[in-house]
Amino acid sequence: MKAAFHTLGCKVNQYETEALCRQFRQQGYEIVEETEFADVYVINTCTVTGLADRKSRQYIRRMKKVNPESIVAVTGCYVQMKPEEVADIEGVNLTVGINEKHRLIEYIEEFLKERKAQTHVLAYEELNDYEEMGPVTAVEDRTRAYIKVQEGCNRFCSYCVIPFARGNVRSRPVSHILEEAELLLAKGYKELVLTGINTALYGAEAGFYREEGDPDGIEQVIERLDRLPGEFRIRLSSLEPAVVNAEYVKRLLSYEKLCHHLHLSAQSGSDRILKAMNRPYGRQEYLDIVKALRDYEPEYGITTDLIAGFPGETEEDFQDSLRLIEEVGFGRVHAFKYSRRPNTKAAAMEGQIPEPVKKARSQMLMEAGEQACHRFLEQNRGKVRKVLLEEYKEEEHALTGYTDNYIRVYLPAEEGQDSELDGLINNFRDVRLTEPFLDGMKGEFLVY
Repeated sequence: MKAAFHTLGCKVNQYETEALCRQFRQQGYEIVEETEFADVYVINTCTVTGLADRKSRQYIRRMKKVNPESIVAVTGCYVQMKPEEVADIEGVNLTVGINEKHRLIEYIEEFLKERKAQTHVLAYEELNDYEEMGPVTAVEDRTRAYIKVQEGCNRFCSYCVIPFARGNVRSRPVSHILEEAELLLAKGYKELVLTGINTALYGAEAGFYREEGDPDGIEQVIERLDRLPGEFRIRLSSLEPAVVNAEYVKRLLSYEKLCHHLHLSAQSGSDRILKAMNRPYGRQEYLDIVKALRDYEPEYGITTDLIAGFPGETEEDFQDSLRLIEEVGFGRVHAFKYSRRPNTKAAAMEGQIPEPVKKARSQMLMEAGEQACHRFLEQNRGKVRKVLLEEYKEEEHALTGYTDNYIRVYLPAEEGQDSELDGLINNFRDVRLTEPFLDGMKGEFLVY
């Protein structure tokens, strides 16, 4: 049988889809592209915004059209939040929620026997156990691999449905993470990205086993990975300032293999709006973390998320967010319009911002983010950084890869040098950054 997959949303979803692909291959399925004829189509959905819900519905209908006789199995956050709504979409055969993905093949086999639509969704209160789906050996490319370390969130930011969609915090045992990391390193991967729904909450749940002397939180994972032999690096997908502070971040800076880059979600630059969002930090606490990073290294890469048009956001509040971009000097800014989500406190708040205003503000945040990115790239002009080379881009006639502080670098290369290029890919090289180019910078190899 042939199976095709489509993934919406975050890196966690991508990781879980890759884990499902591995399970399907082990059971004898042939994995094909989502546009190809398949016996089973699996859609791993997202529900962070209303747009994500809409895209999920579109893909469900699109995949059924490729093969009307196929089995369509829908999983992910949208299913967890609205199982009845998903089950009612024409053509859906299986709706499978969070913590049930690992049984998807079993449910498909049951469907083949009975040919009756099925729904398998645990209640939010029942999402208490970590769903082991690894190891995953190919999520993005042959140089970088993702390791899921944590599931769930209990912060309940007023705009966010993720705690309802993903459930309580549950952390993957350190031994399982190390086992997967060692397997990935043995396969040649040079960058391990630690990901989760809220990685800063790793190990925060009651009853989580920790060896005596281990550090707190995600640091205990980083500390153990940092001890592993070989030339590789560790990257954190994100950290929440709602959970960590400047002192905690300072400790992370001591680990040799940890990349000099953090995705540090701000969401707003206004203390008033942060309070309304139920984000338990203020503007100054956020800037204290930034200062700790930049005191360690002025070119430390910091990326962020910002929300435009949260309920009650005044022009002054919005200007605070613009000023935050200017003050921090982000390497990249992801700006989003506020999306009213069911079951959240923000959905019932007064002062909902009109759609045109949200759109205009998000555009301004993106433009300010692009300017900040350009300044950050200029700050790196002439600097020497270690780059993990990932692929050859034919259109640019260049090898590309990322610095440890998360700048994409383009290095001139000729197509005729295939064997030489292959020898460079998936290796670290010292590179001088010369000038901004496309979404990153041009570079030149150092000659020793």
